[in-house]
Amino acid sequence: MKKKKNLFERFSDWATHATGSSTAFVIATSTVIIWAISGPIFNYSETWQLVINTGTTIVTFLMVFLIQKSQNKDSKAVHLKLNELIASHKGTSNRMVSLEDLSEEELDQLAKFYAHIAKLALQESDITCTHSIDAAKENHASKMKERKGKQDRPDDERTDNFD
Repeated sequence: MKKKKNLFERFSDWATHATGSSTAFVIATSTVIIWAISGPIFNYSETWQLVINTGTTIVTFLMVFLIQKSQNKDSKAVHLKLNELIASHKGTSNRMVSLEDLSEEELDQLAKFYAHIAKLALQESDITCTHSIDAAKENHASKMKERKGKQDRPDDERTDNFD
């Protein structure tokens, strides 16, 4: 199932790993220190300044594309892993699988819904209680009805002993 990566993918993976290393940081820091020390030698000329400005601009420009490529790949892998967890768990909503395709407004609406779920969870006595987007209100209403029924029963008929 593992497909051979193209040249850009292999280079991107290598460059992302290499530039995220301690060695890369030491090289970049050393370059800046050498450039700063060489200032008096070049009388702090415009060319001296242009060298560091051009170099850092080119490196930054190229790194933006490498970082974006790496983030896209990582993001896709994370989405697929989360989709597998969602699809395989009985109590989850399969509508969550393609959330990345929703608009910003739709995502905001879902965020408000989950903020509401969090408030409901604070009212729960069972910290392991969960709600899917499809069943949250129904589960909460059912639990509250059951809890109210328990409170109406005499003490000797209750089943919520914590001994």
